[in-house]
Amino acid sequence: MDLLERDHERGVIGAALVSAAAGQGAGVAVVGDAGAGKSALLGSTYAADGLRVLRGGCDPLRTPRPLGPFRDVAGEAGFGPLLHGEGASLAHVCDELYDALRTRPTVLVVEDLHWVDAASVDVLRFLARRVGSMPLALLVSYRDHEIGLRHPVRPLLGDLARLDGLTTLHLSPLSVAGVGQLVAGTGLDADKVHAITGGNPFFVTEVAKDPGRPLPVSVRDAVLARTVDVDPEDLEVLQLVATAPDRLDDRVLPALGVDLPTLRRLEATGLLDRARGGLVFRHELARQALESTIPGGGAPRLHARVLDGLERIGTTEPAVLTHHAVAARDADRAVRYARAAAEEAIRAGSHTEAADFFRTALDHLDDAPPAERAELLLRLSFEQYMTSRLTEAIETVRATFPLWRDAGSDVGLAAAHETCAVYEYYNARRHRAEALVDRAADIAAEIGRGTGTGPPTGAAADPAQGTAWATRAFLAYMRNDVDRARRGLDDAARVAATGDHAQLALRTDLVRSLTALVEGDVTARGRLTDQVEAARAHGWDELASTGYSQLASLDVEQRRLRAAEQVLDASLPFTVERDIPICRHWQTAVRSRLHFAQGHWGAALEDAEDVLEREGMPVARLWPQLVAALVPLREGGTPPRRQLDTAWELASEIDEPMRRLPVLSALAESMWMTGETDPRVTEDAVREVARAADTTGMEWGVGDLAAWLVRLGLLDAWPAQVAEPFRMSAEGRAEEAASWWQRAGDSFNAAMALGDSTDPAHRTRAVEMLDQLGAGATADRQRVVLRADGVGQVPPRPRESTRANPSGLTNRQLDVARLVARGFTNAEIAARLYISPKTADHHVSAVLAKMGLSNRRAVMVRAEELGLV
Repeated sequence: MDLLERDHERGVIGAALVSAAAGQGAGVAVVGDAGAGKSALLGSTYAADGLRVLRGGCDPLRTPRPLGPFRDVAGEAGFGPLLHGEGASLAHVCDELYDALRTRPTVLVVEDLHWVDAASVDVLRFLARRVGSMPLALLVSYRDHEIGLRHPVRPLLGDLARLDGLTTLHLSPLSVAGVGQLVAGTGLDADKVHAITGGNPFFVTEVAKDPGRPLPVSVRDAVLARTVDVDPEDLEVLQLVATAPDRLDDRVLPALGVDLPTLRRLEATGLLDRARGGLVFRHELARQALESTIPGGGAPRLHARVLDGLERIGTTEPAVLTHHAVAARDADRAVRYARAAAEEAIRAGSHTEAADFFRTALDHLDDAPPAERAELLLRLSFEQYMTSRLTEAIETVRATFPLWRDAGSDVGLAAAHETCAVYEYYNARRHRAEALVDRAADIAAEIGRGTGTGPPTGAAADPAQGTAWATRAFLAYMRNDVDRARRGLDDAARVAATGDHAQLALRTDLVRSLTALVEGDVTARGRLTDQVEAARAHGWDELASTGYSQLASLDVEQRRLRAAEQVLDASLPFTVERDIPICRHWQTAVRSRLHFAQGHWGAALEDAEDVLEREGMPVARLWPQLVAALVPLREGGTPPRRQLDTAWELASEIDEPMRRLPVLSALAESMWMTGETDPRVTEDAVREVARAADTTGMEWGVGDLAAWLVRLGLLDAWPAQVAEPFRMSAEGRAEEAASWWQRAGDSFNAAMALGDSTDPAHRTRAVEMLDQLGAGATADRQRVVLRADGVGQVPPRPRESTRANPSGLTNRQLDVARLVARGFTNAEIAARLYISPKTADHHVSAVLAKMGLSNRRAVMVRAEELGLV
């Protein structure tokens, strides 16, 4: 098909190829309906001089093949052994692919992203973010109308829209003139053909192939016109090919009785092509047209023939086998292959597909014993949890309760209650979670005493009992009940010591280290990092990521801000590499809080918005709600009623001091800023300070809330147990407190500590610091207080033309600013961040402008003050 009316699009792709050949890559996404000419347009790149071309595709299987498009190009790209190895993690795939693609100029084409799997999306995002530093032209295509709000490709489309070096092309239908060129010499009327086809290039081309026939009313009619002279036996072969959306493997053709003369006759139809070692239709619309000719009841027989053939040649793709087994209505093989496909998806870091395959297995598990169905449901619930589908995960695991009872397995019932407890906690239902884990422990204890069902006594019950105790201890740690946590950990440790229960032992040790860190034992931090690394080494991803999440949270809570930054720099990529969006959700919320404390409010809002817009843990949304409320309050004085009300409702539901105190502090700050009385502050906050002052690990939360209550005149004396910088303020050592906060990287609290001083010089300096930080509304509130106290020399508001905005840096600009502060050149920054030098130069200019600094040297001099080191 000629590329009519596509000159602009060809020019854009051609520029991407030239750029890739020169060593600086680019990406182009081609978007259009089926038949719009996406493949034809991309196909024009295959003969590009000097460029290696790798072509992969996504197929309309019921559940996609994990890493399908990259399996297609594995051999040509030279990383086949990694993709097909048992231990190939997503991180290794990304690294191996990056090494393979940066060695020579390459065009990587991935078509039909509307059928893509989640793991492939992560790999494509990895490449898209680095394309500027590689000799790569990354070309992708998709049908936008087939991509819903929850489609796994959505994050990649977001990257395509905002990252430098990436372009999206939308293919329009052909004009009447374009249709006229395609049908020239056929005797067909261009206006009529355009009206019937809507200008769809594929449909127009099919009509033009048989101009002597009556104009068809659909694409199906146009395609089937090519099969009028095909005999029934050859038509059946076309239908067999239509059952295989990925391809009909060349090796299976003899087993299906397809010989060379048959292939020659079918080639004459112009419908088939060869790709990836098999037969495919030239277009998906053509495949669908032939699939529609399969008579009722015939499809299962055809799929069974293909399945038998694939088994005989020993194919190793369980996703493909699952597709045919399901269509063949072969329940036994559907269950077997779906389970194998789920395991493969988990190894590939594609938990979305793993969940789909477990669901497929369950749908075909006819007349199975209750325990087998319950076990599969439990596996499904974990994959739903990992992919941030908490509500579904809870419903799924609860569905196992009656099944375990029917199976007479109290061991399974205890495990299901413990699992559900974890999900309910992250769903912000702490009381429900604690009741579930207590029930799990009781069931396991009954087994140990020989009064339950299932295994009578002894070691078989121990892991269930130990796991329940470990989870109960974790929930106690989360609400700062260290005594209860320690008792549960001691019980779990005794169970772990009775046999080969390595994961339980490590989990127990990890929660013990977290509990010690809450109590103030900073040496526990080193043990905790070792335990996280041990979990990673064993492949216990969820345990490792939980350790990262809790360590980062405690580091921010206890104001080890630079340490928290280092943890998140390691942990967030880990959640992406291992496809754990539930933990990525939590850790992005922690980073939002970290940026907020460091005064990087633009980046904080960026992360907060990301958390609040995504599905994930409701318990993780609390700090993003506070950030979304307090940044506008401090910058412009906007009353944050909606966000604070939502945060208060969430904190009340969770009912933990570590959650309640920050919300009360935010409500108190809002009351101080606006002057509007809030009973939650005047009544609840004052009571909460007194109650939480005796709670282990709450010195920071109590200190922060007490500071605002003192400013409001609602607290006569500071609590005895507050963290060091608050104690300095309580003792009137304002300058020392401000210095402490500044060293920690929290300029806002440093300014507020000076503002609490009785020394007018300290207080005027506080106003200037707040202005520099971008907290204009808070600075104005301090000016009001200064004038009310009779201070004469109140700093004027800075002119708009001289006002810098260091708090407005985005996450990417923060990355650049930190490297500038370390003395990196633009070329070094580009290499470190996988961007082009031109893009690095653009970011450096934006950073200097937002910070109000004239040169890179100024960034290096003020790096510590700005929280960049």
